[in-house]
Amino acid sequence: MSTQVVGAVERAQRIKTLWLIAGIVLLGGLALASWIAPENLSPPPGSFKERMAASYLLPWQRWPFGTDGMGIGLLEYALQGARIVTFPAVVAGLLVSSLATLSGLSRCADIGWTDRALQVFTELVGALPRLVVILVVALAVPREWRSLYPIGIAWALLAAPGAMDEAAATAERLGGARFVEALRAHGFDAVRIYVYHIVWLNLRSVLVRQGAEVMMQVVFLEIAMSYLAAARNEPSFTHGDNLHSWASLLYDGYTSLVGGVPMYHALGLGLGLVFVVAFMAQAFRMSARAR
Repeated sequence: MSTQVVGAVERAQRIKTLWLIAGIVLLGGLALASWIAPENLSPPPGSFKERMAASYLLPWQRWPFGTDGMGIGLLEYALQGARIVTFPAVVAGLLVSSLATLSGLSRCADIGWTDRALQVFTELVGALPRLVVILVVALAVPREWRSLYPIGIAWALLAAPGAMDEAAATAERLGGARFVEALRAHGFDAVRIYVYHIVWLNLRSVLVRQGAEVMMQVVFLEIAMSYLAAARNEPSFTHGDNLHSWASLLYDGYTSLVGGVPMYHALGLGLGLVFVVAFMAQAFRMSARAR
């Protein structure tokens, strides 16, 4: 292998490492934000005069993100929103990646009944209308148990057929059972064959990309559902009344555009958080991109 090719491979690997670090840092930041998020928003200033003085402050007037119309810092909204979405989104991403892994390994293990069972699962679930199922799940969960977990898990199951089909197709292009037989003939044990050669070397890009996309979709789904609930002045399906979604920032920002309320900084913060989630998903996808 020439020096130029080796250099190109090393540069590509360094870039992928940087993408991975960026994704981990952003996910760690969201996890930290969800951990330190307050159970309830701080009470507004006591007197009317103090409340008016603390209302609608811009970021440079009240670090780091300014305040809302009640004088409450927007940082608390950002932290509570992270608490709502972070861990349910991670669970959904891991679930869809696990099902895709099972599908890819089943295609290589040459176990007929598991492959057929997984195909039936993908066909049945893939035929379901996603948004209708999500609404049914949201309505079926009692109000006192409102959480993003049931909705996120339901979305992961609905998104799994696409990930499973792609993982199975990747394993099929790899050679399926013939690939496993060839490695066994060279003396490799089952753990090295299935975990390292199949999952790590060949399925990793599919699993990471599909998991990252589902994580992002769950976050955006929560924002959309909470935004609609805020617009109709109804309780959200994804969190309790003591918590506030990032949708609250976007809704307040929207009122600044149509109602002249000085809340443009809330819109900027909400869009910035959406960008962070999208960039995090892209970072994980780029870090696991196939060569």
